[in-house]
Amino acid sequence: MKNNLSNYINKKDKKKKEKEDKEQENQDAAMLEMLEQLAAEESKTNIIALYGDVTEEKCSELLYGMLVLRETSKKEKPADPDNPESEIVTTYEPFTFYISTFGGSAADMFSIYDMMRIIQEDGLEVETFGLGKVMSAGVLMLAAGTKGKRKIGKFCRVMIHSVSSGNAGSLHELENEVEEIKFTQRQYIKALSSETNMSEKYLKKLIDRKTNVYLTAEEAVELGIADEVV
Repeated sequence: MKNNLSNYINKKDKKKKEKEDKEQENQDAAMLEMLEQLAAEESKTNIIALYGDVTEEKCSELLYGMLVLRETSKKEKPADPDNPESEIVTTYEPFTFYISTFGGSAADMFSIYDMMRIIQEDGLEVETFGLGKVMSAGVLMLAAGTKGKRKIGKFCRVMIHSVSSGNAGSLHELENEVEEIKFTQRQYIKALSSETNMSEKYLKKLIDRKTNVYLTAEEAVELGIADEVV
């Protein structure tokens, strides 16, 4: 009698355990499916951001992010959708570059700028979006977005000024440094002029004020640094 009761209890416990295991498996499967969906949605988010100073470390992160987005946003499809056998062409999904910075290294600024130019030449559109503060090195990055897709927040402040250096050394080293600063400033003026409505002559005159030039979001649009205030 005891053995029969014991067997009955064991079978009941076994069925209960099997039911619990099955329920756990279903929960795990549902959780896995949800995580896979979230991962898929995350992979569709074509966004990078610069918040803070333009440094070598941040530059490295942004360059890597742009290279990854160039590959992940790449789509290959027939040139003629109605003819699957037509020539395969490569297209890219655009991505958004949020910018909020006081500025930083000119060399790293040019690295990011060059990468932005290169990926746009490949056909990838870059929507730039200035938030809060877009100053110094950040101005060229905002302006370098795909024309018509450069946005700026209503309360964002833009600032343009001359290139500076914190280097020190001997007289000859300083003289050499001055020449390099002048060269960098000429390159900056040339690049910013090519991306905006400002001529090189106008920019040089602006920078020669020897003071920080602050602009509202609306003024930034007027000068061609951005296309739209949002």
